[in-house]
Amino acid sequence: MRRFAFLIVLVAGCTQQQKPAVDENVVATVNGEVISRSDFERELSRESQAMEGSAPRSPEQIEPFKQALLETMVERQVLLQAAKEAQVQVSADEVDRRVLALTSEYPAGTFDTALAQSQTSRTELARRTHDQLVIEKLLAEQVFARVAVTEEQIRRAYDENPDAWMEPEQVHAQQIVVKGLDEAKRLQQLLWQGKKFSDLARKYSLSPDGKVGGDLGFFKRGEMPPAFDDAIFRLSVGGTSDVVSTDYGFHLFRLIEKKPARKRELAEVRSAIEQKLLAALRSEKQVSYVKALREKAQVKVNDPVLLAVSGRPSSGGTEP
Repeated sequence: MRRFAFLIVLVAGCTQQQKPAVDENVVATVNGEVISRSDFERELSRESQAMEGSAPRSPEQIEPFKQALLETMVERQVLLQAAKEAQVQVSADEVDRRVLALTSEYPAGTFDTALAQSQTSRTELARRTHDQLVIEKLLAEQVFARVAVTEEQIRRAYDENPDAWMEPEQVHAQQIVVKGLDEAKRLQQLLWQGKKFSDLARKYSLSPDGKVGGDLGFFKRGEMPPAFDDAIFRLSVGGTSDVVSTDYGFHLFRLIEKKPARKRELAEVRSAIEQKLLAALRSEKQVSYVKALREKAQVKVNDPVLLAVSGRPSSGGTEP
């Protein structure tokens, strides 16, 4: 009996020793590669701050962000692993050019401030940019290069969506804008006397287009204020409107040319159709490609650590 009790204790001891310890620094592993808690918390903080501002969030509110972010990071990891296997290379010059392009989108002197607000260092930005370029190259080589749109698909898309290729009626008009009604009526009299509309527009119109004779170019209904449409679309070519009052002043309009509504030919919209079909097909193939990689991957989530993540970065802040 004493021997049997000893065996129970021994077995229990072995079971306890075999139970793996929880690594509090790891949120998950993907094919053996670690997603660290610090990286996860930093990205979660950025995402939640960008979407909801700096207001405090409850654990219940932050949980959907955590699950979505973890899946995003897992997918990024499997793509980077696939790129490594495919020997996809990105040079330092390519990274520098992409970072420079990002910098150019911000007013002078504000880019580093934006980085600080997003808790991102220059070093981390370069690394994330490198990874993004690697993934883009992988998809371009392994997915997009194998996708093409046929002429039959383009023709079918054109034939099955006739309304999408309709071009509405357009007008080409001029205007004169002045401040007072009396002045507008005086100019109207001059037009009746044979004065050229464009000359009067250059001399008297307050609108910037007066410098080019009041030329408004071609436009469709809804692109100009309603009062413009009401006055211009009812005119005959060469006709001049009565005085029209708007918040901008008092207007006179002249209709130069009118284009009736028409269906654009396939040759005119072929490129747009091809690009739209190609984008949809690439997106579909990308989803399938990532799904296949994800299904083959060995992903182990450290649930206790994931549950403990608060949505605020752990000590250390941004990387140096």
